[in-house]
Amino acid sequence: MLKGIDPILGPELLSTLRAMGHGDEIAIVDGNYPGVEHARRLVRADGLALIPVLNAVLSVMPIDDFVPQAIFRSIVRNDMDKLDPVHAEIIDCCKAHEPEQPVVPLPGPDFYARVKAAHTVVQTAEPRLYANVILRKGVIYPAT
Repeated sequence: MLKGIDPILGPELLSTLRAMGHGDEIAIVDGNYPGVEHARRLVRADGLALIPVLNAVLSVMPIDDFVPQAIFRSIVRNDMDKLDPVHAEIIDCCKAHEPEQPVVPLPGPDFYARVKAAHTVVQTAEPRLYANVILRKGVIYPAT
């Protein structure tokens, strides 16, 4: 246990987040996602739902503000406008940490391609479908 660090962030995930550089992306995916097939690096978050993992990651990782879009979510069956409850929860969680960043919906092929290029995939046990999000790491600015 560490002071101020969410215990969901185990040693492997903390090491991964620290090793990532500016512009690297991390995908946090549901239990049905083909993580083993798509991941360059796979971190298991067995027994954990997506939103607590997303919240824990956002509690320590800055989001890229050098680009207009740095947070992405999957969509339901090619419907860019459909918002499942899990998507609303993703948006709310992201807004709590990064209020200026939009959560951009991506169609399946674009989302899959981005996950395959991501630094790391975190596979949760989230049972809800299309419960997937990608975060682009930003920078910690020096104190002025």
